[in-house]
Amino acid sequence: MKPTIIIGGGVVGLFTAYFLQKEGVEVTVIDQSDLNQNCSTGNAGMITPSHIIPLAAPGMISKGMAWMFSSKSPFYIHPRLDYKLLRWCMLFFKATSQSQVDRSIPYLNQITLFSKSLFQEFEAEHPDSSVFLSKKGLVMIYQTEAVEKEEIELAHLARQFGLEAEILNSKEVQALEPNLEVKSRGGIFFPGDSHLDPAGLFNYLKKYLTEKGVKILPNTQVLGFEKSSNKIEAVLTDKGKLEGGKVILAAGAWSAELAKQLGFSLPLMGGKGYSFIQENQPAIQLPTILTERKVAVSPYGDYIRFGGTLEVAGTNQKINMNRVKGIFESINQYYPDFKANFPDEKDIWKGLRPCSPDGLPYIGYAPGYENVLVGSGHAMLGVTMGPATGKLLTELHQKKPSSIEIKGFEVSRYN
Repeated sequence: MKPTIIIGGGVVGLFTAYFLQKEGVEVTVIDQSDLNQNCSTGNAGMITPSHIIPLAAPGMISKGMAWMFSSKSPFYIHPRLDYKLLRWCMLFFKATSQSQVDRSIPYLNQITLFSKSLFQEFEAEHPDSSVFLSKKGLVMIYQTEAVEKEEIELAHLARQFGLEAEILNSKEVQALEPNLEVKSRGGIFFPGDSHLDPAGLFNYLKKYLTEKGVKILPNTQVLGFEKSSNKIEAVLTDKGKLEGGKVILAAGAWSAELAKQLGFSLPLMGGKGYSFIQENQPAIQLPTILTERKVAVSPYGDYIRFGGTLEVAGTNQKINMNRVKGIFESINQYYPDFKANFPDEKDIWKGLRPCSPDGLPYIGYAPGYENVLVGSGHAMLGVTMGPATGKLLTELHQKKPSSIEIKGFEVSRYN
């Protein structure tokens, strides 16, 4: 029996390997990086069923146009002559219709809640992992009347889908953070959200899978494929040929390039984000989103991670220091007492989140192939949706019924 080859060793690829090996499937994971740091290790680590609105939401076009003129804005598309970018932008614009968003919300609601339940099962099954879910919830704080209106509407919508959402005034927000002043007009508290250390999860999964016999091959570049009719027979790499029974594309922002080699369309753009760690003084207690600046705040005891921005940049990984300044300047805008120090460039994490135009991931069989599956396009919810995507891909691989409805995640929807 030939192994299943997973291309991509991020959280989606590793969780797919995790569930496949539980089914007794022989698995090989390959990745072009050294698998020490990637998009799965330096993000905010938030598990957010509250995030049921896709990136391509009504109003994003007008906001995006305004943000285009600020080098420190939370969302930016660098204008350039690039057919892939132009097509993605047109599809993104089309996806911002209210009807498309209304169609997407139930799918995001189901997959994020499913993933949360799988995280809880994982935590119970691996008490030795030190990968614990901090179940403090998430607070979205805001300072302007316009954003307050948007967030309260989101809270009401979340309740319609069975999520807990508490609308807080500024004093109630302040009561959640006794150690320092919080400048806010109010906030929305989602007690059902949680967070974890993403690097801790990533490293534990690598170690566990290796011990279970999963082959993990870092620094391995895919050069092409050997195809026969509607099947892939082998993956060609710079380290040699790997024969496989099935192939799973979970290469994040690079999945689109692999899809092109296989002859199908997978509209994806890398959404570059940045984060950095600070000493948590005075200590912020709760995971938080600074909504006007789209900055995520993830406290881990003595240290804290600040992250944000979505810079649509293809696969360009160069650090834009002005984007980092935008994140840094937001800290004291909301927490004037916090002792923030601007990070050195070497201490700044960067990652490319794979963004589909409609904000829904691609999960399923690739068009035209009977042994190729895809799990990509999770944007900023890769950690949130990682376990669910791995489980769904495993169910498809094993020809089992899917745990949730997956029609909205069809890989062929733009072909």
